[in-house]
Amino acid sequence: MVQDIERSRQTYQLPEAAPAANPVFFRTYSRRDVTADQQRESWEDVCRRTLRGLVKLGDLTEAEAELVGRMQSQLKSMPSGRWLWVGGGAWIERPENFSGAYNCTSTNVIDWRAFGLMMDLAMMGCGTGAMLEPKYISQLPAIRNHLSIVMQGEIGSVSAGARQELTAVNFGENQVTIRVGDSRQGWVSSYQTLLEISSDERFTSDVQVLIDLSHVRPAGEKLKGFGGVANPIRLPALYERCTNILNKAIGRQLGSVECCLLIDEAAACVVAGNIRRSAGMRQGDSTDQAFAEAKENLWQQDAEGNWRIDPERDVLRMANHTRVFHVKPTREECVNAVRKQFYSGEGAIQWAGEAIARANCDLLTTPELKADFLIHYSRGQGPTWLKSHHPEMPEAELSHRLGRYGLNPCGEIIGENFHCNLAEIHLNRIDPQNLKEQEEAFTAGALAVASLLNHRFQEPRYRDSRQLDPIVGVSFTGLFDFFVQAFGSDWLRWWEQGRPDTVTGIQFRQQEQDYLSRWKQIVHQVVWDYCDRHGLKRPNRCTTVQPAGTKSLLTGASPGWHPPKAQRFIRRITFRKNDPVALACLEYGYKIVPSQSDKDENGRLLDDAFDPRCTEWLVEIPVEVSWANLPGADEIEISQFSALAQMDFYMQVQKYFTAHNTSATIELRESEVEALAERIYQAVETNEGYISAALLARFDDHQTFPRLPFEPISKAEFERLSQEVLMRRRTDDFQAALRRYDSGELFEAGPAGCDSDKCMLPEQK
Repeated sequence: MVQDIERSRQTYQLPEAAPAANPVFFRTYSRRDVTADQQRESWEDVCRRTLRGLVKLGDLTEAEAELVGRMQSQLKSMPSGRWLWVGGGAWIERPENFSGAYNCTSTNVIDWRAFGLMMDLAMMGCGTGAMLEPKYISQLPAIRNHLSIVMQGEIGSVSAGARQELTAVNFGENQVTIRVGDSRQGWVSSYQTLLEISSDERFTSDVQVLIDLSHVRPAGEKLKGFGGVANPIRLPALYERCTNILNKAIGRQLGSVECCLLIDEAAACVVAGNIRRSAGMRQGDSTDQAFAEAKENLWQQDAEGNWRIDPERDVLRMANHTRVFHVKPTREECVNAVRKQFYSGEGAIQWAGEAIARANCDLLTTPELKADFLIHYSRGQGPTWLKSHHPEMPEAELSHRLGRYGLNPCGEIIGENFHCNLAEIHLNRIDPQNLKEQEEAFTAGALAVASLLNHRFQEPRYRDSRQLDPIVGVSFTGLFDFFVQAFGSDWLRWWEQGRPDTVTGIQFRQQEQDYLSRWKQIVHQVVWDYCDRHGLKRPNRCTTVQPAGTKSLLTGASPGWHPPKAQRFIRRITFRKNDPVALACLEYGYKIVPSQSDKDENGRLLDDAFDPRCTEWLVEIPVEVSWANLPGADEIEISQFSALAQMDFYMQVQKYFTAHNTSATIELRESEVEALAERIYQAVETNEGYISAALLARFDDHQTFPRLPFEPISKAEFERLSQEVLMRRRTDDFQAALRRYDSGELFEAGPAGCDSDKCMLPEQK
């Protein structure tokens, strides 16, 4: 069936209007270990592979398969970034690898197994959320044993044929030998075992832990099945660093920050090893002062003005930290949180009550019921309210329902101990007047996410959570572009005015609402119909908006709901030095410069990408948004859009489309701190649907850092740079250029667990 559908399609072209499409696609989503000739997949190959996987897993009908395939080939609806990478391959069909299909996870940290699970997820490319409130981490055992680490055996010293994949653990008298297995499971088991030893009651004095790395494959060897090459560069240090953290807690339980450090040390090992890219969310209680201050003074300046990062806390940069409020925050708390985020990028507030209410929308079926629940929840009476209204509910379900405020790394999914699959609609590819085309795209996205509900996880906590609360997420990107095309420059001018409640503004807001509500209804109905036909429990929430930083580049969409940085800008994309895709970019005419981290002996940025001192490349691509040349569009200064206007648009999406949470990065100036804080306070206080949003400082007088991912440019500069690209171009066939450089071992990373432009910004000092 799938083969017939594939033959009927006419084109699989990445759009010329998206100049970053080829570099991003071949860097992030194209594989070569699944093809007979070991060449990288084309967009057509990826579409075929991923469709086959969805048809098989989801048991899609011929009509459903045709629709999903057509929408993806036309880049109007796409499955998750993880599914683009692994879908349809043999690796993802093994139950132990099912998690690798999911961008979004969250885990309650209640035992040592939770730490191992999160390392396993990170190694498969999943974003990891960790719940670190006292009610969870108080279940961890106390640290009782002082550990000392002795490293044995050189990495790779055992020949490939004799290596053992599983970790072997031998216990002696106050001594443990851990022979680390040459596999994902081997790394994870060794890490988790070390944590378990720290609280093991069989030992009577200090414990010597011998770590044998001889069976671990050396850097450069290929990872079979999942792609990429091994690089255990940070693995030896993982055990030492974790031991230092554990030894400081002897005689007590770990605190929330120590849990963060242990999780992030494993994540840093994964990232440094080029196994997977990782992203994290750590949630702590609003009253946990240590958690709130965990990243303060992370960067320190010496007497000469040189900056250094605290080496003991460096790994905390691996994740976002969010403070969970179970009582509505006061006006003062909102102001302090917004100000803290402006200066540090950290300290976001999450209002748990709204998250739990949304995650129980099947019970809170009227505005009155929801409002009544929120009143009681903020008084600490949530369990009592829920039990009194549903006395027949089992205790396990009651507990689960009240715990559904866990977040994934970018905050767009809510749940407890969850995996959530995402699909994405590229609205910039869809005609605002064509309602049928919109329905087809959102239907295709709904079918793509519903198909993965057929996974049955091996880990009991994730399997049980899915049975109680199956969730999916259909997202979109390019919403801003879509509305510009729908409403024209007058809509942009309304934004410029701050989106006021004028007669025209009220009309625009109603039209936005109509689109958003219609799309939400389509998604939920399609998912529910699919679940009913396949005997699956219906998810009660199916829509969200993810950051969409990377996949948006495949079509040139403005990410998620956000406005673009400007009508025209230089987009810089990171590659390792001499990456074949980057070399193909060079032949295609794009300019390559050294990254921010490459400097000479005097601290000045290097200018020559082929300088021996250069370690990382940035490919510079001039970009123009799809509506840049509409009459009047050039007159609008997008960078001047106020934080309150962004907040207003974000809340439109949150109210009328999103059933989970809307991932948001609102940019604000220092003068806007108090006004935005007041707006957030009111949104929470009046139950408008606000859960959590990230905030990012905006500076008008200078560019804070050089060579950022985005650099706004004028129309004249865009035209000049574009002409220079054409003058340098030596081929019009990007994939053919790539084949000329694509020899030897290919470094494959796949998409990150967090797909956000915010994650690409440097840590503020």
